[in-house]
Amino acid sequence: MSLIDEGTKAELTKLYQAQDRHYHGIRHIEALLALAQEYHAQLSDPEAVEAAIWFHDAVYDSRRKDNEALSAALAAERLQALVDAPRLARIVKMIEATAMHEVPAFDDAAARNDAALLLDMDLSILGAPAKTFDAYEDAVRREYSWVSDPDWRAGRGAVLRNFLSRPRIFHTAIFAKRFETQARANMERSLAVISE
Repeated sequence: MSLIDEGTKAELTKLYQAQDRHYHGIRHIEALLALAQEYHAQLSDPEAVEAAIWFHDAVYDSRRKDNEALSAALAAERLQALVDAPRLARIVKMIEATAMHEVPAFDDAAARNDAALLLDMDLSILGAPAKTFDAYEDAVRREYSWVSDPDWRAGRGAVLRNFLSRPRIFHTAIFAKRFETQARANMERSLAVISE
């Protein structure tokens, strides 16, 4: 049973349909929900992961550095009457983890696995076919249209190099097998373009 009722879905959908959301909008959420359904059997608490998906980009302002923390706080406020404190804490930590895409140090292996799968779903766009990845890069650039081109190239280059320097971009074996090779090819190609 979903933790997100229809009223909350409608409210969040409205946030995700804001005109300045070129990538971090409702289509991103729908894509992650589809992946969560596809990998449902691998999730120990699929309802918690679904809730984290719905809330993880609820607050999104490209000029801010605390979007994930604010999104997590919104989830905590909206879900506190629906779930017990430990489960809510896991949802909040999963949302906060989307800032750096590092798995939280949960004591529970099942919670770590759910968080890893959520983070991998969130990054799956990196391993999309080249044309889809390029559209994603263009959409993110539009979200940062206020950033000068030299600053964008420097900042985006740092993000891409950070991911490429990791031993593995995806935390789980199933996502690494499916997306890692294409993700590296996409990011290396993008890095070459912005470094020209």
